[in-house]
Amino acid sequence: MKPLLIGTIAVLSVVILGSASGCGEGANGSMNSGAKAPDADASHNTEMTAADARQEMGASAPGNENTRVRITTSFGDILVRLSDATPMHRDNFIKLTNEGFYDGLLFHRVINGFMIQGGDPDSKGAAPNRRLGNGGPGYTVEAEFVDSLVHLKGALAAARKGDAMNPARASSGSQFYIVQGKPVPPQMLLDLENQRNRGKDSVDFFTYTDEQIAAFQALGGTPHLDGSYTVFGYVTEGLSIVDSIAAVQVDRVSRPLKDVIMNVEVVKE
Repeated sequence: MKPLLIGTIAVLSVVILGSASGCGEGANGSMNSGAKAPDADASHNTEMTAADARQEMGASAPGNENTRVRITTSFGDILVRLSDATPMHRDNFIKLTNEGFYDGLLFHRVINGFMIQGGDPDSKGAAPNRRLGNGGPGYTVEAEFVDSLVHLKGALAAARKGDAMNPARASSGSQFYIVQGKPVPPQMLLDLENQRNRGKDSVDFFTYTDEQIAAFQALGGTPHLDGSYTVFGYVTEGLSIVDSIAAVQVDRVSRPLKDVIMNVEVVKE
């Protein structure tokens, strides 16, 4: 399976925010970035705080959002806060983490300027020439699309199989990606809105908020995945680590030449 992968300009100096494509379980469609979507991806030098940004944008879900996980790699730690707006994905990620499912797995698919992807159990101890991306826990998770949770740099999202074999866009049970992305001009967001709203009644139109547009300009991201892949958290610390992993040398199928191993734990607060 090929799984894959947030106010105004005036407040961006305050909202310093830390705010997919496939391996075997992701979307197979072409993306504006030139990379394939996760069948399960604009670097910026400024480290931003995702929690503050989401609050500015009203993107925080109801609830406390107290669950954070730490992804430890040889490049450093990535701290992610899971969203209460996507409870099935949140709870599934916590369950697998507490079971040690992710420990020793690889970021097996890395595309600079797009995303870093991991969570395939077949990647643990995998030989260098082994093609990865088809593994999972044996189940999928129902899609949880939330308009306030967009594919900003640092978004944690679920990879999935492509639309042809997965019309409900259910997520992989374990494979995930963290968005790195590229700069996003406002016109791109307007074009994407028009694409998503084509054929819909006006009451169902999707519109990016002014805050989201400003955040995409400041951080970058992969907005062409919005509404197609479930975002269920954001990096709060470690965007520079995402950049470092995204910059590693990879082979022709985007697997790092030197294994990038993860260990994941729930952070007690």
